[in-house]
Amino acid sequence: MSIHDFERYPLTFGPSPVHRLDRLTEHLGGADVWAKREDVNSGLAFGGNKTRKLEYIVPDVLASGADTLVSIGGYQSNHTRQVAAVAAKLGLKCRLVQEKWVDWDDPVNDTVGNILLSRIMGADVRLDPNGFDIGLRPSWEEAIAEVEAAGGRPYAIPAGASEHRLGGLGFASWAYEVAEQERALGVFFDTIVVCTVTGSTHAGMIAGFAALEDAGGRPRRVIGIDASATIDKTRGQVGRIARNTAALIGLERELRDEEITVLEGWAGDLYGVPVASTVEAIRLSGRLEGMILDPVYEGKSMAGLVELVGSGAIPKDSTVLYAHLGGQPALNAYSGVFA
Repeated sequence: MSIHDFERYPLTFGPSPVHRLDRLTEHLGGADVWAKREDVNSGLAFGGNKTRKLEYIVPDVLASGADTLVSIGGYQSNHTRQVAAVAAKLGLKCRLVQEKWVDWDDPVNDTVGNILLSRIMGADVRLDPNGFDIGLRPSWEEAIAEVEAAGGRPYAIPAGASEHRLGGLGFASWAYEVAEQERALGVFFDTIVVCTVTGSTHAGMIAGFAALEDAGGRPRRVIGIDASATIDKTRGQVGRIARNTAALIGLERELRDEEITVLEGWAGDLYGVPVASTVEAIRLSGRLEGMILDPVYEGKSMAGLVELVGSGAIPKDSTVLYAHLGGQPALNAYSGVFA
């Protein structure tokens, strides 16, 4: 099989835009930096990377006869907001478990931003005091059982859609989309920079670009910037999902260890808590490009990109594609950082 053999339910506008970050490139004085904008990829509740993943999961939802999507994330989860949007689009019910993943003392953390949007879209939102973990969660399994006990037909979508067997397909497809855009633009991105936490966005890219390379394409680096602050768990999960996705799309070899790169250094001590480099990266992107980043994911991956270009770890002759995964609604819960 190949990525083209999987059914896809369109939820995005089409290929997400790619553009050069002229002023950021000039400011950094190193590599040529571009962005691919998953933050404007869909009309469903501000879109984002999870919307692209859900395009490959929805056909399975519809085939299952489910009437309720059940998913999980933190209070300010981008993923649960996008699941709620897809449920509304499909005319399904939505049950969301929102755990206290972030040790962030903002009094509106559970009322504004992503969680507000999920409530507006009709999701049944339940707050849960459990803390952060990228694995499968008992609170989510309990929610699935509760829907069943009430006579519903749940469809289970894990955090970030990452542990779903189809969770890596959206960004394996993204790799092929990038290759098409490169041909149209006359550019080649030798380095991709992406934030990684639950792992399937990064893992899908690894699998997709490996398949393209095996089909005669040029090799490139896919650099995952850890924002989980649980680096070993994330690195292991990225590798496992990447290998599963590669097998799913017909890669006839094992992924090499050097194809799976997760770098630490910008997450801080706790998931979801911005550090000085996060805030500076958000301000830098805003001042130079008018491109808004969030403090949980994109601020951290941009901080990594800035330091890697500045140190020469990404060489001056590189052409870098920054994957902007969305998430800006969460900024509403972090206003004190920028006061």
